[in-house]
Amino acid sequence: QVQLVEYGGGLVQAGGSLRLSCVASGSILSIAAMSWYRQAPGKERELVASINRVGSTNYTDSVKGRLAISRDNAKKTMYLQMNSLNAEDTAVYYCNTIGPSNYWGQGTQVTVSS
Repeated sequence: QVQLVEYGGGLVQAGGSLRLSCVASGSILSIAAMSWYRQAPGKERELVASINRVGSTNYTDSVKGRLAISRDNAKKTMYLQMNSLNAEDTAVYYCNTIGPSNYWGQGTQVTVSS
């Protein structure tokens, strides 16, 4: 079992920055990769970014240059640094594990005011 808890969501002004955290616990040695998803009102949940155990990253085109995924293995924590935020970034953000089983956190709300 893997448990995931997201932190860091909140209200931020357009153009501002925010950093999300996802703390993992449990049987995490078998996790191949982790990712951030988001779901905005009226939209499907979408993949934002992913990172594997050696730090290789991938991003969806809409966030390249503004959002950055990283991790601290010692702290068992994954981060999403969010810069130049705009209203379209408003969503519930979820962290997720990839392989052998998939787990999800509870989500954290990010609201960007304009």
